[in-house]
Amino acid sequence: MSASSFHEWRDLSAFFHPRSVVLVGGSNRSAWSHLIFGNLRTIGFEGRIHIVNQRGTEAHGLQGYTSCTQLPEAPDLAYVFVPQAATPEALEDVGNAGIRNVILLTSGYAEAGAEGVARQNEIAAIVRRFGMNLLGPNGLGYINYPARVALAGFPVDERVRPGGGIAVISQSGATAHVISRFARQQGIGLSTVVATGNEADIAVHDVIAHLATDPDTRAIALFIEGIRNTAAFLRAVKLAQENDKPVVALKVGRSSLATKLAQAHTGSVTGDDRVFDTICKQHNIIRVDSIEALATTAGLLAATGRINGGVAIASISGGACEIIADRAEAVGLNLPELAPETKARLQDLLPEFGSVNNPLDVTGAAVREPELFEKMLKALADDPAVELVACIQDLPSDEADTYVPELMTSVGKGLAGGRRPGLLISQAMRPQGAFSREVMEKCGITMAISGIDHGIAALAAAQRWSAARRSAERPLPALADARPGSEREALAYLAGAGVGVIPHRLATSADEAAAMWESLGRGRVVLKVASPDIAHKSDIGGVKLRLDSAEAVRSAFDEIMAAAKAACPEAKIEGCIVAPMREGGIEIFVGTARTAWGPVIAAGLGGVWIEALADTSLRLLPITKEDALDMLDELKGRRLLDGYRGAPAVDRDALAETIVRIGDAALALGPELVSLEVNPVLARGNSVEALDALVLWDEASAPEEKTWSVA
Repeated sequence: MSASSFHEWRDLSAFFHPRSVVLVGGSNRSAWSHLIFGNLRTIGFEGRIHIVNQRGTEAHGLQGYTSCTQLPEAPDLAYVFVPQAATPEALEDVGNAGIRNVILLTSGYAEAGAEGVARQNEIAAIVRRFGMNLLGPNGLGYINYPARVALAGFPVDERVRPGGGIAVISQSGATAHVISRFARQQGIGLSTVVATGNEADIAVHDVIAHLATDPDTRAIALFIEGIRNTAAFLRAVKLAQENDKPVVALKVGRSSLATKLAQAHTGSVTGDDRVFDTICKQHNIIRVDSIEALATTAGLLAATGRINGGVAIASISGGACEIIADRAEAVGLNLPELAPETKARLQDLLPEFGSVNNPLDVTGAAVREPELFEKMLKALADDPAVELVACIQDLPSDEADTYVPELMTSVGKGLAGGRRPGLLISQAMRPQGAFSREVMEKCGITMAISGIDHGIAALAAAQRWSAARRSAERPLPALADARPGSEREALAYLAGAGVGVIPHRLATSADEAAAMWESLGRGRVVLKVASPDIAHKSDIGGVKLRLDSAEAVRSAFDEIMAAAKAACPEAKIEGCIVAPMREGGIEIFVGTARTAWGPVIAAGLGGVWIEALADTSLRLLPITKEDALDMLDELKGRRLLDGYRGAPAVDRDALAETIVRIGDAALALGPELVSLEVNPVLARGNSVEALDALVLWDEASAPEEKTWSVA
């Protein structure tokens, strides 16, 4: 990690590793106080605990004080859970005592509407004045299992497996508890669980950055309702990636209802979900859709690290193999075909094999001869294309469950015989209790996942994360001294940026239009109204197509001018653009837009198809040519680019280069640009031309705002 990366982030070491704490609001009558104090005792906190309450009464067998300034020391952290009206005074007292780390459990802030936002701004100002680190408000706190610190408003779980390496960061406290409880039920170990609440100060990105260098954390699992500082979030993710720690995210807001609920819950704005999908793709964030997938995927990666090769799977059930094959194809898991020598080795072990495939059906013979499982798993592990071996076999949940110890022992030996420890996957979701882990330990099985569906999806996600290339970072283009308004100005600007643009001229009279038709070779032309004030020209009769005579051009000019003046009497009308009529080829839409994450570019099937099919791919700008090629390959209609039904194939390299140049041209216009749309870009064989362009500006932007905020 570079020094610059280190100094970019606040130091939260004392926050997450306090040697002394004070419970502000601690009382024998407070359920919160009993829970938080009990958590500290349960986890074995070895530091000093102090109590402050309004009357200075004793609590939990400890002396009480009326003010933090009366304490015999300035504790490393204050956990504040006083009534909302008393919170500002309590924070002032904490600050005056020299305490610089605070958890604020109290609610009634940004999640409670405009008045709550004002109250949250008030406490944020106090935090800034004292230079505090504050988690919350409306935040339940955290549990640091390796450090034995449990400052949380949800129960600490003594049964959590130590050393698992997953850190959970959740903007919902209740969901943080659910995730950690599910992880414990599945035998997935945790390092830290953090509930960030409203994030008046410490936000998700601060916690990611801290955990990125935490030696006890090997994977980071996020439950996100909204990201307030998108640039900082992406810098934190990058820091985690640099430290080889995968980030797995469950983000709500795919539906409009979920968006409303998230805003009501913590005052978050979820943003455009497709943009977040794009961010995950570009920044190698593994996005999942359920708590089960979140814990399972993070747990797998914490156990295995990178999986840079193929996976081989064996099962005693032919039906399970069929399910695996279907799910692997659906989620993109690489199950390589076994090498001839591997197939021959397996055939020798079990001559009655009809065929040897991956996944491998070991048949019922392994029940009769359990040692076959060990030999077959080792044969799979020795295949040159296989990096990880998995076996489908149910673990017993308790002593009442029936299982064959010899078979499980053979499976354990086989999974341990590869280049890295293999993985056990149960056929269906089932808990892993203490007896399950006892069996695993006896048999030398280090990792088990519950359920074929979750196991296959987690393995595929791990392969994608491991294989993803880091996006090449490109510098932003220099800002242009231009502000195009009309279509003609926009096309001229794009031409200056290296984009192929259709030849076009401005006619200010019907006779000029006819003369231009002559100069363009007397072929078919198109006439379009030229006005910076009319965006959708065809809607007002401002476009005429396939004009093939001087008379038709003159008549079209007059009709367009009349229609434009009638529909938009206040508009500035410069005349008509005259351009050759292009036919054939594939129409592509390319457009940019401002988002909370920065400027984004979209590409997809254009012309009339843009609204009908909505077949587009997105990327955060700036992009490389490789990014643009990937975008084209993601389109559902990508086959049309390859010469569908006898049409000439599109030059994808030339089209990708055009997409990159349009993106750079948009960035060069600066942050006042709302969007730059080129619809369509016409791709015909080796020819790629912009036929139309629309520029929208934010008229409210300050003139001095001339720097993009790009993560």
